[in-house]
Amino acid sequence: MNPELVHAVRGGIVESTHRGALAIVDADGASVCVVGDVQRPVFPRSAVKVLQALPLVASGAAEDFGLTDEELALACASHNGEPRHVAAATSMLAKAGLDEQALECGAHWPGDEAAQRELARSVREPRTVHNNCSGKHSGFICVGCLMARRSGADPRAFVRGYVQPDHPVMREVTAALQAATGCDLSRAPTGTDGCSIPTYGIPLKNLAAAFARIGTEVGLSAEHGAAARRLRAAVARAPFFVAGSGRFDTRVMERLGERVFCKVGAEGVFCAALPEQGLGVAIKIDDGNNARAAEVVMASVIESLARLERDEREFMRSFSEVTLKNWNGIEVGALRATASLRDTLASC
Repeated sequence: MNPELVHAVRGGIVESTHRGALAIVDADGASVCVVGDVQRPVFPRSAVKVLQALPLVASGAAEDFGLTDEELALACASHNGEPRHVAAATSMLAKAGLDEQALECGAHWPGDEAAQRELARSVREPRTVHNNCSGKHSGFICVGCLMARRSGADPRAFVRGYVQPDHPVMREVTAALQAATGCDLSRAPTGTDGCSIPTYGIPLKNLAAAFARIGTEVGLSAEHGAAARRLRAAVARAPFFVAGSGRFDTRVMERLGERVFCKVGAEGVFCAALPEQGLGVAIKIDDGNNARAAEVVMASVIESLARLERDEREFMRSFSEVTLKNWNGIEVGALRATASLRDTLASC
């Protein structure tokens, strides 16, 4: 059984616990800190979008289509569906010569409440560009359009079905994921992600190593190393586009810049690169909790390992020790990393 990583406290006692596992690894795959079972395959889902975006830059598509920092950040994003996110996804598609009809991620309401209300007020239905994965999918389409142009094929026809595992675009994306993680994905558990692309069961230790490589470029091909550097820089310059208003990933990278690249996934998975330390981080919360638990653990890791000024450390502590208030604004409890987790991180 994995250890307790996060406690929810009320009335002086622990009301709820969140168990999970944590791997902190260098680019060679050597463990710096291991908590719980880091060898069990987990579906990283959206946490690995930066790995899936490597072909967008490495193929030359980002340069050929003149993608901006904002658009490259969106390719790595689980965004809120705010107007600027929608505009960036639409722009990426237009630069490739297509429109949102090419997207195969499905439509859902924006994650941001203000964007939801505005869309509902205008009596409009959500579109595929509102999907939190529309930037990633627009990046896939850009790769496909470049492939089509190089082969003389019709781009719209070529990209159709790009979410299928055997499509040339998805084969390129899967190859990048396999190369970065060092995991044989042909033998990995395979599922379908919420946005319809394949997702693979990968151990936390491999995921952490992949993010160490994203942060250092060690262990990546020259093309993927350059792509990782470009994507990290884009996200650091435009962190709003990787998540959005009020979101952990955006707020942390707005404050810390290129010292941290972090990306949440579904079901309590969270990954990060700490380039200055040469480390990668991968977290899985057993009960699938993101905001209540995975963010607390990630904040604790960053607080412990990143080089921070005092005010920056206090900023991260606001995420690792969260005051809970009720609807009247009365303080009712706290959400915090366990003492055992903090002790373990202090010894790393």
